[in-house]
Amino acid sequence: MAKLLQVDFPFTGPFGSEMAGALKDLAVSITEEPGFIWKIWTENASEKDAGGIYLFETEEAAQAYLEKHTARLKGLGVEKVNAKLFDVNEDLSKITNGPV
Repeated sequence: MAKLLQVDFPFTGPFGSEMAGALKDLAVSITEEPGFIWKIWTENASEKDAGGIYLFETEEAAQAYLEKHTARLKGLGVEKVNAKLFDVNEDLSKITNGPV
């Protein structure tokens, strides 16, 4: 069953197109993660937060990525990473045009 992973953390920038340029290589590497399906990047410059919503093929793939990503962020000095895993109700998501 597909698993949705929601992650957010304090982030001081860059945001917008500067963020896209700075993190392009990271974005490409995420597409190569085992079980990865897609990611929506999130940012809130006024609140100094960033993160993403990910869809993985399995809970194991989502959990493995979360552990890797959390370690990477902590290595960059991010002290608190918020994360939640969700099951996806594909029937309802299809009705509302969810990319599942």
